[in-house]
Amino acid sequence: MHNWAEWQEKAERPTLSPPARPRRRTSRRNATTLRSSQKSTSDRSSVADSLASEIDKRFSLRRDKTLSLELPHPYAEYPLERTSQALRLSQSIRFSQVLPNHINWDGNFLESSALEEQPPDAKEIAAASDFPDGGRAAWTVVAGGFLCLFCSFGWMICIGVFQDYYSTTLLSQYDSSTIAWIPSTQSFMMFFGAPFFGKIFDSYGPRPLLIGGTFFHVFGIMMTSLSTQYYQVFLAQSVVSGLGASALFYAGNNSAGTWFLKRRALALGIVSSGSSVGGVIIPVIIQNIIGRVGFPWTMRTVGFIYLFLLCIANLTVRSRLNHTPKPFRVMEFFRPLALRTPALVASASFFFFLGVFVPYNFLLVQARALRLPSNISENIISILNATSVVGRILPAYLGDKFGRFNAMITTTFLCVIFAFALWIPANGTDPIVAFACLYGFSSGAFVAMIPALVAQISDVSEIGVRLGTNMMVVSLAALTGNPISGALITANNGGFLYLQVFCGLTLFVGGCLFIAARASETRKVFTRM
Repeated sequence: MHNWAEWQEKAERPTLSPPARPRRRTSRRNATTLRSSQKSTSDRSSVADSLASEIDKRFSLRRDKTLSLELPHPYAEYPLERTSQALRLSQSIRFSQVLPNHINWDGNFLESSALEEQPPDAKEIAAASDFPDGGRAAWTVVAGGFLCLFCSFGWMICIGVFQDYYSTTLLSQYDSSTIAWIPSTQSFMMFFGAPFFGKIFDSYGPRPLLIGGTFFHVFGIMMTSLSTQYYQVFLAQSVVSGLGASALFYAGNNSAGTWFLKRRALALGIVSSGSSVGGVIIPVIIQNIIGRVGFPWTMRTVGFIYLFLLCIANLTVRSRLNHTPKPFRVMEFFRPLALRTPALVASASFFFFLGVFVPYNFLLVQARALRLPSNISENIISILNATSVVGRILPAYLGDKFGRFNAMITTTFLCVIFAFALWIPANGTDPIVAFACLYGFSSGAFVAMIPALVAQISDVSEIGVRLGTNMMVVSLAALTGNPISGALITANNGGFLYLQVFCGLTLFVGGCLFIAARASETRKVFTRM
């Protein structure tokens, strides 16, 4: 066995003879099998020595290049870095989630076939990367997740209907900014519960979230049907129902993510399209029956529909992983924010969510103010959500092929263009409907793409906590976005220009930060990621 100190000292000696000329390769990415003479994989020093010996033989081929070694955790104490003059020990290492036993040599894969028996930690990492990416069980979970988001996020994006109804009927004595705290707090509870529900998911799986979420969500809706005062509506719809919807949202999303890798964005896109379908159907139901049966029985009808669908979701949603209880540590939710790429993704998500829901909440109010035909103004939210069904799935599908960050960046800047170029000058039926269709499509990607982006930069065993941290940051934007928008309408004397500019600017900042996050992860401004 080599002595590491002597071997490092030898490697750092300058080479007097010129490097051997590399042989011509037949392809740009030539795969060479790495032969190791180790007899026991439990002896990590022996493995590292044999790897170093093989690498030392190849130095003359790429003297001015950098060699990065990707190994599973048991070998992490031996990361190596090749500089222009020598080989030295390094403190940094980047793990490969998919091929943990491969060495990435500046574009070449050296397959470590000699490591036939992996130690336990490496086996666990390999098992975590063994995603079915399809099959009846996986797609059944996707269908159940679809129902979870139909009942949770689909309920939340109906906020425009309640903003209009509360402003004109039930809570007409309050101004728009005060009423906006009801849907905003509901959105806040949806995202703020992410760290806690993510931890529960990582420790116990989706079952506790499904059962508890079903109870609290349906119970909150039923209690809203009995509410007549502002504080009653606030507690029932914003807090109780919001917490239940949050648990359902993360149970459906996180469970689907454990079954897919290559097609994860597509799977999450199909799951998230449930929110769009819910956002189309539920407003139509509310608008058509509220005048005949009244607000209380309208809410009860929606509650019974959700109860039936969530019973099906409880039977179909499950995780692929074996979950074991883990201790709850508060700092683990803040630790991702100390890493550059997760912090940039969280910042981008914050600014994106600060503006993305503004049209969902106030487009119906604007349609009423412009005195658009009743059949248009009453269904404008359904039109917005209908086009977002395609926006949930198509960008996710393209994201798996051309890069998930690229898909998110493209759709974000499309939202910016439509907000500035179409929404601001819109003052009639046709431009308002056109904006609703185009903005619904471009803004629909975020429900699927944000979890996919977080999963792409995270280890599979940490997706729940990482997504929880990201959504905890998003919850602050969801809480403040609508009240700020309502205050801007008041400051603009009932106009919508300030609100529209606010929407476009926050989305623009979010798009720029997504670009920065992609560059941080890949070290390139323009790349396929």
